Amino acid sequence: MIWFQTKGTAASDLETTYLTSADRFVEVAGARVRVREEGPVDAQPIVLIHGFTFSLETWDAWAQTLKTDYRVIRYDLLGHGLTGPDPKSRYAPAERAAFLGELLDTLGVKQPVLAGNSLGGLAAWRFAASNPEALSALILISPGAYPQNGVTDEPAEVPNAMKAYLLLAPPEGVKMSAELIYGDDSKISPERLTVLRDMMSREGNGPAMIESVEEFTLPDPEPLLADITVPTLILWGEEDLLIPSTDGARMQKAIPQARLITYPGVGHSAQEEAPEQTVADAKLFMEAVFAAVPGEDE
Repeated sequence: MIWFQTKGTAASDLETTYLTSADRFVEVAGARVRVREEGPVDAQPIVLIHGFTFSLETWDAWAQTLKTDYRVIRYDLLGHGLTGPDPKSRYAPAERAAFLGELLDTLGVKQPVLAGNSLGGLAAWRFAASNPEALSALILISPGAYPQNGVTDEPAEVPNAMKAYLLLAPPEGVKMSAELIYGDDSKISPERLTVLRDMMSREGNGPAMIESVEEFTLPDPEPLLADITVPTLILWGEEDLLIPSTDGARMQKAIPQARLITYPGVGHSAQEEAPEQTVADAKLFMEAVFAAVPGEDE
C-alpha cells in the first residue's frame, strides 16, 4: 500500500521547533537520545518516562513543579519524540528496561526516583524488579503489566489500520486517540494535539512504533512485581479506557510496598489530565520516603 512509503517530518525541522536550552542529545549504547534536565544538579534525581506515541512533553506540568526541589530528568523513548528510531531496534519491554539502565549509567544518575506512565511505567517497574538496589522509589501511572487485548507472552498481530495510524498520524486520528486517553475531552488543547502529531510524524518514528507493537508482550507480571522492594506509588485514572483501573489494585497487592491512589473522571495519562493532583500526591509520597531514610548519624 502507498501509505507504507511515508517518510515523515525531518528531524532537523522538529528540533528547531521543540528543543529547549535544557535539552541535549546523549549517546547511549549506540543510540542518540534526547534528554531534558532541569532543577539543581545536586538535588535528588527523578526520572520521568513517557508512554507509547508520546514524548517527554507529557511531563511539562510535573517538571515545572518538581524542578524547584528535584533534579528532573526526562527523555524520549527509543522510536519516539526527537530521539527517533533505534539503530539496534530495542523496542521489546525487557529491552526498554535494560536501556533505561544504560541511560542512568551514561548520565551518572544514582538512586533516582523513577516515574513512568503506560509504556514508560512498564519499563520502570521491570527495571525496578531487576535492579532493586538502584532506585530510591517508584511511581507508576497506569502502567502496562497484565495481559490484555490478546497480548500475553506472545505479541498480538498489528492491524493494518493501526499501522496506517502510526505511520501517518492523521490529525483526526490523533484527536480520536487523545479522546481515548483523556477522561475529560475538554482538557485536550489544540496545542497538545499539534505536539502529539509532530512527535509521531518525526521521520522513522512510525515504523519504529510499529516494530514496538510487534515486539510488545505482557506475560504474567506477578513473579516480577513481587521482586520490587522499593516504596511504590501507583496512580490511576478511574476512566482509563486503555488499561482498566482495576489493574491498579492487582499491582498494589503484588508489589510488597505499594500504595494506590485513583482519580475519578481521569483517563490514562493522569500526569497530563490532572497534573496538580498527581504531582502533589507524588511529592507527598517522595517526602515520606526520604523522611523515612535514616540519616548518616543514626
